[in-house]
Amino acid sequence: MMNLTDMNVDVLNWGPCVAKLKIDDKFHSKLLSEAKASRKKENLFQKQLAGIIKKEYAFRNPNIFIPEISRYLQLYDQTKRHWSNVLVHRHAKPSKYSLQSLWVNYQGPNEFNPPHDHSDTLSFIIYLDVPKKLKEEQKKYVGSSAGPGGISFLYGEGDRQSITQFSVLPETKDMWIFPSWLKHYVYPFTSKVERVSVSGNITDNVSLHALQQGATIHEYKKNKI
Repeated sequence: MMNLTDMNVDVLNWGPCVAKLKIDDKFHSKLLSEAKASRKKENLFQKQLAGIIKKEYAFRNPNIFIPEISRYLQLYDQTKRHWSNVLVHRHAKPSKYSLQSLWVNYQGPNEFNPPHDHSDTLSFIIYLDVPKKLKEEQKKYVGSSAGPGGISFLYGEGDRQSITQFSVLPETKDMWIFPSWLKHYVYPFTSKVERVSVSGNITDNVSLHALQQGATIHEYKKNKI
């Protein structure tokens, strides 16, 4: 993993630009609070998702997260330019992104997400709570996969001389941003806990900087992800 210490971003050393960041305490608390408030039957979101997870809910008011998400997406945008060794003229137009969908996943015992990808341009995952019992289960795991509650990203084909998979044991406040077409899957666990994560999709039809200026979210409950 390449570390951009000046920006506090980790980037995978392989095909697509996959970046790991840490969200701040204020954003973390705000997401937890709104996730709890959105945990209602009318916000259930399973029909639009691939996961074998019973408790997945669309956020009731995703617009309130636009300033924070915008900030982290701008960091990703800068990281991608650095990662791809692209020199950008100071008068060049900024990348254009818009928040398309936002939901929270309460993953319980034996639930999982099969290999899948998303629509739109970019996707992200933010881990709000990785319980202590789940970490203990992970320590006992002796196999070669990501293990209980882990996530794997899949890219490309080839023999074992190529990097085609990267597995992650997430930590609370981790944020991963990646191209929406990148296949990924989430492993089940057996601990009687809930692992809480937030997922979102980004499309590329408005200015990235406009998110900070009040760009509104689309009608996302009707969209398939």
